[in-house]
Amino acid sequence: MHITDEARLREIVGHPVDLVRNKVKPTLSEIHREWLAESPMVFLATSDEHGRIDVSPKGDPRGKVVHVVDDSRIAIPERPGNKRVDGYLNILRNPHAGTVFLIPGRGDTLRVNGRARIVDDGDYFDDLAVKGVRPILAVEIDVEEVFFHCAKAFLRSDLWKPESWTPDVLPSPAAITKQVMPEVDEAALEKRYSEENFRKILY
Repeated sequence: MHITDEARLREIVGHPVDLVRNKVKPTLSEIHREWLAESPMVFLATSDEHGRIDVSPKGDPRGKVVHVVDDSRIAIPERPGNKRVDGYLNILRNPHAGTVFLIPGRGDTLRVNGRARIVDDGDYFDDLAVKGVRPILAVEIDVEEVFFHCAKAFLRSDLWKPESWTPDVLPSPAAITKQVMPEVDEAALEKRYSEENFRKILY
């Protein structure tokens, strides 16, 4: 049966305790800044004006995946990619974004939500350069909500336990693409999706 109202939803799920309800803050604190400085990976969620969702992973060395402008604003750099820019097109149409910042080995995560905009330069772009290459763009987010998320999902999934990993169960990225797009030459795909090739064009 479909759940169509909050009353029914709360009847099943219940209400958060005060500790959970009150952990959401409107600005960054020192511990939030420390977490962001240590995170090498963020997932950026956006939506267009019709509610179509995109979630994009973005990774960089620690200290380069996000820049704290001040306690009310962060900036996430854009590096060379596949040029689809799905999330950026969403931001142009609906300036709201949600993020989840990860630290490898940690089950807890940091969530930052707020209003987003795209910029093509800033006085912090040099600070976000990697291997001498500045970002081509950045997403600035005016913080509206920031809070830590508990580790239950990571504990359930055993995400950080190497003994649970099965990376070779599925075909290679090239073989997967060949299944989805059989008209494309697989040898060319293998070359395109090789780690060696990707590492040449990261920055």
